[in-house]
Amino acid sequence: MTPAAPKRRARIGVSGWRYASWRGDFYPTGLPQRRELEYIGERFPTVELNGSFYSLQRPESYRRWAESVPDGFVFAVKGSRYVTHMLRLRDVGQALANFFASGVLALGDRLGPLLWQLPERQQFEPDVLESFLRSLPATTGEALALARRHDERLQGRAWLEVDADRPLRHALEPRSDTFGTAESLQLLRDHRTSLVIADTAGKWPRFEALTTDIVYVRLHGSHELYHSGYSDQELREWADLIRGWTDGSGADDGRPRHVFVYFDNDAKGFAPHDALALMALLAERGVDVAD
Repeated sequence: MTPAAPKRRARIGVSGWRYASWRGDFYPTGLPQRRELEYIGERFPTVELNGSFYSLQRPESYRRWAESVPDGFVFAVKGSRYVTHMLRLRDVGQALANFFASGVLALGDRLGPLLWQLPERQQFEPDVLESFLRSLPATTGEALALARRHDERLQGRAWLEVDADRPLRHALEPRSDTFGTAESLQLLRDHRTSLVIADTAGKWPRFEALTTDIVYVRLHGSHELYHSGYSDQELREWADLIRGWTDGSGADDGRPRHVFVYFDNDAKGFAPHDALALMALLAERGVDVAD
C-alpha cells in the first residue's frame, strides 16, 4: 500500500501592519507603534511586507523587522512596482539588482515568497513573461550575485551578504484573464512560479491553477475591495479549500502544498480578525497552521 502523502503547512497572515484603524481595536490601546510588528509576530506566523512595492527600503529596516519577530516567522516581500508597473516586466535587470541590493536579503531565514503584482493593463505576452521569469533569481546566492550589479543609487546603502544559499520562491498576481491560458500556466510551471489565487470582490479574475508546490492566496475582500470582512461561511469555505491544498485532496495531481494566505481587507480593520478566525477554523480541521 502506498503511504499517504504528508500534509503541508498553512501560514496565515495579513498584508502590512501599520494601519491607524487597527489601533485600539486589534492593537491594544497604548501599544507603541514600534511594537506593532512584534505584536503581529506573537499572533501570526507570517506577514506580507508591502512597503517594498512602493519604494526601495533600507537594509536597517529589513534588519529591524527581522529582529522584531520570533524564529520561524516568514516575511512575504512584495516586489517593486517599478519593475511591474513602470517597466512592465521589460528590461528589468538593473531594477531587480537594485531591489535585491536594497536589503531584502537581510531578512535571512525569515525571507519567504516574493510577490510580483501586475497592473490590470498588463496582458500575457509569452516572450515578455518568459524573459521576466528567467530574470528572477532562484536562490539567495543568485539574488546576491544580481544585487552586486546595483547602480549608484544604492551606493553606500546596499546589503550584499547572505547567511546561507537558500531557494527563493516567486508568486505572480496578474489582473488580466489572459494569464489563464495553457501557455501562460506552462511558463509559470517551467519557472517554478506560483499563480496567485486572489479574491477581489469580482473586480479582477480569480485564478485556480496550482503551478508550483506552494499556493499563494490574497484575500482583498469578497464584496467590497479592501473594505469588506469575510463571513463565517466564507471563511469556512476558504478553510476547506486550504485543507484540500495542504493534504493534496484539493489538487488535481493529489500532491500536498504549502499554503500562504494574506488578508488585504485592511481598510476597516477586518484583516487581522479574519486571519485569526481562519487560523482557528484550520486548526479545527487538523491543518498545521504554523502558529
